[in-house]
Amino acid sequence: MKAVYIVLTIISVFVFLWLIIGYASFKVSIARPKKPSEVDPNDTLRMNRKKIREKNNNYLYSLNPEDLALQTPDGLTLKAWFLRPETPSKRFVICIHGYKCNGPDECSHLLPFYRNTLKYNYLLPDLRAHGRSEGKYIGFGALDYKDINLWMNYLIERFGEDIEIILHGISMGAATAMITCCKKPPKQLKLVIEDCGYTNAYEEVCNTFREKCNGLKISDILIKLGDPFRKVFAGYRLKDADPLGGMKNAATPILFVHGSEDTFVPTKMVYELYDACPQKKKLFVVEGAVHAFSYYDAMEEYQKNIIDFLEETIGLNSYTRSSNI
Repeated sequence: MKAVYIVLTIISVFVFLWLIIGYASFKVSIARPKKPSEVDPNDTLRMNRKKIREKNNNYLYSLNPEDLALQTPDGLTLKAWFLRPETPSKRFVICIHGYKCNGPDECSHLLPFYRNTLKYNYLLPDLRAHGRSEGKYIGFGALDYKDINLWMNYLIERFGEDIEIILHGISMGAATAMITCCKKPPKQLKLVIEDCGYTNAYEEVCNTFREKCNGLKISDILIKLGDPFRKVFAGYRLKDADPLGGMKNAATPILFVHGSEDTFVPTKMVYELYDACPQKKKLFVVEGAVHAFSYYDAMEEYQKNIIDFLEETIGLNSYTRSSNI
């Protein structure tokens, strides 16, 4: 009887520890951020980007963008900003932000290029549990691709079956764009630009935790302990957010972009994704760029790669061809 008591005690302790550690792992990884992350004032690189973002956001709001909202099947209100180009166009870009960011902060720097130069309609959503959109849990792409499909369907219903859409995602937004492309998207989706997206959310979160734990792989165990909570509360496991696993089903051409010095989403991931893509593809690695800084570090080359890839795949608008870009 005493032995049974000891065994039950040990099991109870392990269950208690799993509940505490697993729930903490779940909350840390996918819970909605309570407030925007602050930039270390001693981090010159990111402080400079913060100033650029503020300038770009001010420009976005100065154009009085249309404030859009839609409802998801699970009852969330998602928000987005929308701007038309001065020249009417049937082409649309949806710019998708990354983990614990928001649409304007991550992507407003792309507005002048897409709207003013390429003459694209410009849609800037906040993903669920980010920015102005509702939601408790971050989707890592496993949930968000469904929301991007909702936005694409909104555009198709409003502007017609003959529109053309491209997705441009950064980090988690890039993973979302790739998953969308591999999950039987509407025929109006013509092209994807993914910038520093990960192969799989599980691998990415494990990599992040290892960095914080000085390379100790025990962090992988912590992630696994949190997965049952993610499934119960958020409806998915991290391994469900799997751009690499779904890449064989890619429906459109993809431009792969990554910084050569990215450690947050290791650069090696882009080569795996590129090799797995069966569609027309192009790889652009920016030498010296860290995570999500490729556009800032090599803007002209970045833009040229997009223009060249558009020309090679779906073509350019006539007014884009006639301009000297």
